[in-house]
Amino acid sequence: MGRAGMREQWTETLAGLAVVVIAAVFLVYSLKVGEVGHKTGQYELTARFGEVGSLAPGAAVRVAGVKVGTVSRIDLDPKTYLAVTHLSLDGGVKLPADSTAKITSDGLLGGAHIAIAPGASLDDLKPGGEIENTQGAVDIFGLIGSVIRPQGGGSSDAAASSTPAPANPATQPAESY
Repeated sequence: MGRAGMREQWTETLAGLAVVVIAAVFLVYSLKVGEVGHKTGQYELTARFGEVGSLAPGAAVRVAGVKVGTVSRIDLDPKTYLAVTHLSLDGGVKLPADSTAKITSDGLLGGAHIAIAPGASLDDLKPGGEIENTQGAVDIFGLIGSVIRPQGGGSSDAAASSTPAPANPATQPAESY
């Protein structure tokens, strides 16, 4: 093997090492940004929803658009058939007891997150407490489908509405010449 071959081999080795280092940096960055695991100073709340849509564990919990926690778990209550979401919130964020939680989507085809609107109560929700006021996910595609294909009426109504009603000569204005 000549000098050119050795130089090429070292170049490939250094390029491979650089790729591994960059991948490790991205891994560390994504773990810090994604806040994987529980931080100290967090507390858990629950909220019950009739429909969670595409909400999944790990989804963001936001107040005024600012991420203050994540959805840690979603269970089904076998007695009420409501989805029970467990929210892990930052310890520094105290929510009034009458706050409202609703599931909103990140976009038309995006994921979902929980948006919390703080209430005006002087009492705060305690760790392990429950947000009583909730609004479940809205099925956007179901709404669009109901507008496109209304469920009411049949084809006989469409045919009847396309033919004009016979005119009543008594209600017709007299023609002026």
